[in-house]
Amino acid sequence: MSKKEQRKAPVLRFKGFTDDWEQRKLGTAIKIIKDKNKNQHSYRAFSISNIKGFIAQDEQFGKDNTYSKTDKSTNYIVKPGMFAYNPARINVGSIAYQNQTEPVLVSSLYEIFQTNSKIDDSFLMNWFKTSLFNRQIKRLEEGGVRQYFFIDKMKETEIKLPSISEQNQISKLLQLVNKNLDLQQRKLDILKQLKKTYLSEMYCIKKLQNPKLRFLGFSTNWKKYQIKQLGKVITGSTPSTKHSEYYNNKDGIPWVTPTDIHQNITYSSARKISKKGQKIARIVPQNTILVTCIASIGKNTILGQMGSFNQQINGLIPDFKKYDLYFLFTQTEFWSLKMKQLASAGTMQIVNKKEFENIETFIPNLNEQQKIGSLFLQLDNCVSDAQKKITSFKQIKNFLLQNMFI
Repeated sequence: MSKKEQRKAPVLRFKGFTDDWEQRKLGTAIKIIKDKNKNQHSYRAFSISNIKGFIAQDEQFGKDNTYSKTDKSTNYIVKPGMFAYNPARINVGSIAYQNQTEPVLVSSLYEIFQTNSKIDDSFLMNWFKTSLFNRQIKRLEEGGVRQYFFIDKMKETEIKLPSISEQNQISKLLQLVNKNLDLQQRKLDILKQLKKTYLSEMYCIKKLQNPKLRFLGFSTNWKKYQIKQLGKVITGSTPSTKHSEYYNNKDGIPWVTPTDIHQNITYSSARKISKKGQKIARIVPQNTILVTCIASIGKNTILGQMGSFNQQINGLIPDFKKYDLYFLFTQTEFWSLKMKQLASAGTMQIVNKKEFENIETFIPNLNEQQKIGSLFLQLDNCVSDAQKKITSFKQIKNFLLQNMFI
């Protein structure tokens, strides 16, 4: 047993708590429930596939599901304050806490239990999310090709518990983190839906049709162009990997491949082109729009500095005297849809340079482009900010789970 496992108190504690945590079998603190729906009450039903991941106390317990009247007696009633999990899916996180205001039904494949007064339900739910519990699953699970973690194994898991008051404090802190995490996720979902709506309303995507939603003062018709009329199109290249001197990850410039594209603006890449490699590669300036044209069509970005890219990508260097960068970049979503339609007609997901250059698009005057581009830049910045906050709260949560439990 490691020193970490021998600890009698976690690394991080609230002030005023000094007592050692008590180790016990989980079975001494839970009660198994086998309450079948014998009277065929019309409770809402939840299928196996609807209970996914660790569901916190303030989240929905699965999703509503239309339930057949047949075989109701084979389904278990799960009352508020009970836990349910699938023994065949426990190792991928199929465990949930029932926080609805009324009983629900789950398949009899599930194991159901509730805690006694020695464990705070939320504390236990968070403990299920720790590596401490996952390690015990690996140790105790049974079966052949498919592993199972039945209720008798759940009862055998060892858990270290502080006083109920310390459990309550830990639960409240994690509930606060979860609440902020949920708020940011809802904000992100709203922003993404708002962007989707604005894209459909503010861009002209059909022939001779102006967008439905426009800024005040703009009424002139949008004009049709081909992508090659918007600037210079360049297909990327790959300097020979046989010559290691062409690449230098320390001092080189970005050489972007589709796997490097994760953000709207790309500043770096896994591999970089050296000064010698730059004489061989096709170099483009900052603010080149990169559009993936082979296999992973639709992963598009703006190059944040001078760089290069491989042959799976076409680069558009816009004529900035006539076209707004962020307006065009936002419009790449529609270009990608057309590219996927072109690619699906062939045996391989590919759109060559000529096909890409000839894609038609509709553009307003520069002033209207700038207005639209500025709006979507602000939207994307808000989306990015929400995503960063979600990542931050997840890191905080993981830190607390690692340091407030033993």
